[in-house]
Amino acid sequence: MTDIGRVFIDHIGIAASSLEEGSKFWRLLGLAQGEQDEVNEEQGVVTRFFEVAASKSRPPMLEILEPTGEDTPIGKFLSSRGPGIQQLCLRVENIKQVIDHLLENGITMIDKSPRQGVGGSIIAFVHPKSTGGVLVELTQH
Repeated sequence: MTDIGRVFIDHIGIAASSLEEGSKFWRLLGLAQGEQDEVNEEQGVVTRFFEVAASKSRPPMLEILEPTGEDTPIGKFLSSRGPGIQQLCLRVENIKQVIDHLLENGITMIDKSPRQGVGGSIIAFVHPKSTGGVLVELTQH
């Protein structure tokens, strides 16, 4: 087994028609909403995070995704599948090393090199055909 460092669940992305609509249930559960929403023009999305549990390190988060247009990845997801879980994000220590490791082992990547994410992170997506149908996002903070 190759040592690629520790892997953590960073967040689960949930596609929603609007941040308010997608946030209601999580607020009802008492999850703490992040300080501000953030627009990622490159991804065509507005994001809002909720903390799931307190921890000494960064806790796993829930990310609510509202499209900035119908022709964006989240807009297309909503049109074809409706609201629901859109991706699973795993936080890694060295995203470039993990991408290289996955590619070397026949995994199909949407992003063969990292790109800008939200909150100063860098991200890369793994194609669902390599993960049993789950869109997996890798992130490094």
